[in-house]
Amino acid sequence: MYEVFEHTADVGLRVRAGDLKGLFAEAGRGLFSLLVENLDVVRPVAEMSFKVEAGDLEDLLHDWLGELLYAFESKKLVLVEFEVKIEGLKLWAKGSGEKLDERKHQLGQEIKAITYHGLVVRREAEGWMAEVIVDL
Repeated sequence: MYEVFEHTADVGLRVRAGDLKGLFAEAGRGLFSLLVENLDVVRPVAEMSFKVEAGDLEDLLHDWLGELLYAFESKKLVLVEFEVKIEGLKLWAKGSGEKLDERKHQLGQEIKAITYHGLVVRREAEGWMAEVIVDL
């Protein structure tokens, strides 16, 4: 589950999941929900693979979301389904979606960058929680 919250001129994303791979998958869906308002019309017909390695979980989430944002900006891919595998501080993932079609997809917010401000990844009693602020 993800939710969006306002943060001055930026926007925040709060994500909860039962396990770490679910947390990163939900964070990916949450990011794309900011970029494209009608994700329900996106078909998972194209795939892209990702590999990310970092020094801690916050950096791993930051870099993962940065890779997804880059895929959207450079390849015009709108991803809606994610298969994530995490071992230690290494992430392998496959994202599925389709090419951006502005006749079909309603563009949402323009995201400039994923920030480190307020970035949190932590284990809670019922699973995992993350918060990240994106620069608009």
